[in-house]
Amino acid sequence: MMALRRRAFRGLRAGLACAMVLFCLLGCGAVIAEPPVYGRTPVEYVPYGRFAEPYKEYFLESVQYHGHGREIPEPQGVESVKIGFLGPIEKTVSVATGGASHEEGLGRRMLQGARLAVEHANAGGGYRGSGIPYELVVRNDNGLWGASGSEVIHLGYKDKVWAILGTIDGANSHIAIRTALKIEVPVMNSADTDPTYSETAIPWAFRCITDDRQMGYLLADFVFGKLQLTRVAALRANNRYGRIGIDEFRDAATRLSHPFLAEMNYQLGDTDFTPQLERIKALDPEVVITWGDAVESALILKQMRAMGMDQWLVGSDRMVAPEFLALAGGNLERVAAGYPYDPESDDVRAHRFRQAYLGRYDESSDAYAAHAYDGMNMLIAATERGGLNRAKIRDELAAMKTYPGVSGIKEFDATYNNVSPAYLAIAEGGRFRVISRDEMLR
Repeated sequence: MMALRRRAFRGLRAGLACAMVLFCLLGCGAVIAEPPVYGRTPVEYVPYGRFAEPYKEYFLESVQYHGHGREIPEPQGVESVKIGFLGPIEKTVSVATGGASHEEGLGRRMLQGARLAVEHANAGGGYRGSGIPYELVVRNDNGLWGASGSEVIHLGYKDKVWAILGTIDGANSHIAIRTALKIEVPVMNSADTDPTYSETAIPWAFRCITDDRQMGYLLADFVFGKLQLTRVAALRANNRYGRIGIDEFRDAATRLSHPFLAEMNYQLGDTDFTPQLERIKALDPEVVITWGDAVESALILKQMRAMGMDQWLVGSDRMVAPEFLALAGGNLERVAAGYPYDPESDDVRAHRFRQAYLGRYDESSDAYAAHAYDGMNMLIAATERGGLNRAKIRDELAAMKTYPGVSGIKEFDATYNNVSPAYLAIAEGGRFRVISRDEMLR
């Protein structure tokens, strides 16, 4: 009995001590830090947030690399500092379609952004101002899982690159970073928006583009918060991009008690969406959400309007493209998409990049070009500080908590993922106008 009383007294004393410390902190005006939340998930979208506290939360502690490599001396007599590029730049067979690949336009702009960054670094004196140039080693990501891994192996062992930028497809990116883990070479992803990319706990994997998690949260805030709409139906691509990309919006809708009326899909390359749209129309939704490439998204919009469906169409960042605007024609009322880039930012760095990109390639930049430029510059900056040593380059990338890029200020979480806020792109006057979340909610 006495032992029980002593334990009870100790518990009471500890509780009182904690209360006194809290009282003192608040009384002194101290700021109590908010507990970390993975992915900057808003409280209303936290899984089971209304029902239970998790006994374990993952992805809140930085992934560490404890292996060898830092002791390897820097090589002498190098003629160039090689950085690899892996992206879809040539037509080939796609795993997603079983036919022609479909991401070459995105890959081409990604390559152009990366190449411009290397040219600017060399114009500034190359590696550490020594005159040794940076060299971009380019390999095609042909859409086949095994081949993507093989290209990373070639970059790591044959080309002997110090780091790699790539790629776009979600499945191929997962294969690439697992191969890089074995080779022990840093990979910066600037184009894959799959939220699960950074959940692999691979200490060599980094990402500088805002992912579909942030864009999904933004679209949920727009549809359910700003527009105050509740009836949503989905029509998405039947591939990993469509399936995984729409997850966060779907989950947010469910947690707000507005589950999808229906979720239908289509095959890449489809041109007739009448069967799916007829079923969706019968459900009388207020919003249709799509997650897929620009061409299919534009055709869905045209066919919706032809069927008398004037609902909002919201979707992924790939809608924000010249191909979408050209195909959609005059059907651009009530259209919005999440987007990871403000192409009209008045930031000095962003303005200089847009001018340089336009002068170099005679076309405007987009999110894929801007993030590739930033991602390559991050790799170059890490190489400048860490030297020609893959492990030290990795360490320098891991030390970057923020990065002021041409695509905005990037903020990195414990998984080395960029969690900076997404933008909303609204179609107006034959073009997309990009606004911040704060502007959207006004």
